[in-house]
Amino acid sequence: MADFLIINGPNLNMLGKREPEVYGTLTLEDVRKHTEAKLKDEGVKLEWFQSNLEGEIVERIQKAASQNYRAIVINPGGYAHTSVAIHDALKILQIPVIEVHLSQVYRREDFRQTLLTAKACMAIMTGLGKDAYWLAVKSQL
Repeated sequence: MADFLIINGPNLNMLGKREPEVYGTLTLEDVRKHTEAKLKDEGVKLEWFQSNLEGEIVERIQKAASQNYRAIVINPGGYAHTSVAIHDALKILQIPVIEVHLSQVYRREDFRQTLLTAKACMAIMTGLGKDAYWLAVKSQL
């Protein structure tokens, strides 16, 4: 069993191809490797999950509620701005949830500045790029 569950939402599987001027050229696999390298001396195990489908993300959060994670790190992607379902699923959890965003959402389009899912999280990290994930985990050690 992993110590931390890291959930990635829609289009994060397209990192490196999608808007490189905003998100950079690293792939999600590159971000995973970077995160794990930064945390290698901490002795933590990370489980990574990515889906473009809202229902699959909700089901993974619901499943996590009965598992023994220290915390969940979630990048809900575009669902951060729209998903009541993910928000409600996150509220089921009795462990810390940290929402991360690679880009600085508050410097982007107006619609990106409303983070509906973040209202169910204990912290938000935005604009830290590839470092957001390991810093979120580190905050819970």
